[in-house]
Amino acid sequence: MTRRLELDICVIGAGSAGLSLAAGAAQLGLKVALIEHHKMGGDCLNYGCVPSKALIAAAQVAQTLRQADRFGVGAAEPAVDFAAAMDHVHAVIAAIAPHDSVERFEGLGVQVIQAPARFVSRDEVMAGEIAIRARRFVVATGSRPVAPPIPGLADVPYLTNETLFSNRARPDHLLVIGGGPVGLEMAQAHRRLGARVTVLEAARLMGSDDPELVDVVRRRLASEGVELHEQARILRVERDGMEVAVAIDTGSGERRLAGSHLLIAAGRAPNVEQLDLATAGIAATPKGITVDKTLRTTNRRVYAVGDVNGLAPFTHMAGAQAALVIRHALFRLPIDVHAGPVPRCTYTDPELAQVGMTEAQARAAHGDTVRVVRWPLTGNDRAQAERETEGLVKVVTDRRGRVLGAGIVGARAGELIQVWCLALARRLKIGAVAQMVVPYPTLGEINKRAAGAYFTERLFSPRTRRVVGWLFRLW
Repeated sequence: MTRRLELDICVIGAGSAGLSLAAGAAQLGLKVALIEHHKMGGDCLNYGCVPSKALIAAAQVAQTLRQADRFGVGAAEPAVDFAAAMDHVHAVIAAIAPHDSVERFEGLGVQVIQAPARFVSRDEVMAGEIAIRARRFVVATGSRPVAPPIPGLADVPYLTNETLFSNRARPDHLLVIGGGPVGLEMAQAHRRLGARVTVLEAARLMGSDDPELVDVVRRRLASEGVELHEQARILRVERDGMEVAVAIDTGSGERRLAGSHLLIAAGRAPNVEQLDLATAGIAATPKGITVDKTLRTTNRRVYAVGDVNGLAPFTHMAGAQAALVIRHALFRLPIDVHAGPVPRCTYTDPELAQVGMTEAQARAAHGDTVRVVRWPLTGNDRAQAERETEGLVKVVTDRRGRVLGAGIVGARAGELIQVWCLALARRLKIGAVAQMVVPYPTLGEINKRAAGAYFTERLFSPRTRRVVGWLFRLW
């Protein structure tokens, strides 16, 4: 028998965006339902950010042992128990899971419905045997990994981020198709845990990031023994006995690479197939649900947030979009999803973080008026003390010194980029960062030094020297 619910807000999808929005709306006193037919926490908790960073942490410990002699401590090749490393990964997931659990959200006053959802009209959704009408719906169903159209791929076993963390046997040779963040993070982690690793990328590694910064990551991966193939045109994939083989066009002929495991990390698609969007008058493309600057779909009752809209496929942006919908739908405040900066970070070692424009993007938009300043980690005392001197900060400004973008490659770049996120969000000039007083010795000093470098040429120019001399004589 069909049961009917009348609600203020119905959220479809219990990933990062859906959880944030449901919790916020319920705590503001609204009647809220949260529909999830799979795992609470979505991709980030179960298959993405959390398990990948846990595996990276295990790999970092192994690498630290190998490099201990840099600090006068005996180095050793670690005895890696790969299954135990995966136990660590799942223990981290289990520790975080209660925060995203059905029980917690029901305690907040959210009605959690564990069933598939589909629209049956412009203002009604069916979830199992429950018919839900709401003043506003929010689609937050996320995305999933997709396999590229490679001949033979459907006939061989392969891993994605959804199955990788269930693998308890260390690969003898991991082949990775895709040289983006997921592919490179997992390539380095598995290499550090003792696997041989080969990465195949059709274009260039980390293609959306600044090439100067990417080159630092490329050199480190190669130095650790990750075999990298860029501009690799994959001809086919096939079985080779108990292994998987990938044939690539090298430009001078065909080369065949065989491995024990194959990881596909070459793109994602929005989870919309089961929603019956057309019934609700909601437009979508292969990249995601179409939204305007307020995150509304072509059905004004319905918003789409997170990966499913294809705007910015990052967990932190899913949470930010959820907050925007609360402002717009609940408080009737104007919003523009395109107004703020979108930071990103790849958690290789060294990390690579970027916010705002790259140098190439800035020059395309502003021409030769762009100024670029750099500061190397070799010039940071804390980096020297910790033997983490590989990398640099690179900041791009307009001719008036307003920050257009920044990139950092180096240890804890994801932490260090945050001051530049603030500078972009508040439209600050680079002088605001240069004037900060920061504690010594910290890696964070590098941002202040990079900002100060913007003024070096002007500060120590012959003209400034003459002015100082004149002022000094008047004193």
